[in-house]
Amino acid sequence: MQQKMTLDQMHSFIDEVFPQVRGKFQVLDLAPMTASVRMHVDAADLRPGGTVSGPAMFALADVAFYIATLAMIGPKALTVTTSCNINFMRKPAPGDLLAKARILKLGRSLSVGDVELFSKDSEKPVAHASLTYSIPPK
Repeated sequence: MQQKMTLDQMHSFIDEVFPQVRGKFQVLDLAPMTASVRMHVDAADLRPGGTVSGPAMFALADVAFYIATLAMIGPKALTVTTSCNINFMRKPAPGDLLAKARILKLGRSLSVGDVELFSKDSEKPVAHASLTYSIPPK
């Protein structure tokens, strides 16, 4: 299966449809059924104890899988999360986080996959999420 959006198209789409997060997320790479995304972490994303908060990590997982899905189906803004389970595995260092999203099954109405989250200079994941997205009908 071939992807339907390029990196430049994805950046333009996210900036247009979600201007409230402009500059927060950067799509680093798109390939069939995968996406890599960086989240710029600032003070609002931190929690006591010097770590990135769970809600911030959830946001990155959700955005990364949304991007992976849209890259494959095209710019359908009303594609929505129907389920997400996230396991927090390690305390992330304060600073940017990276996400590696992959689609395991892409159908007409659902996209199912997972996302691994990493602190920017670590090879060990800090969290793992399983997601399902609902794709709007044609």
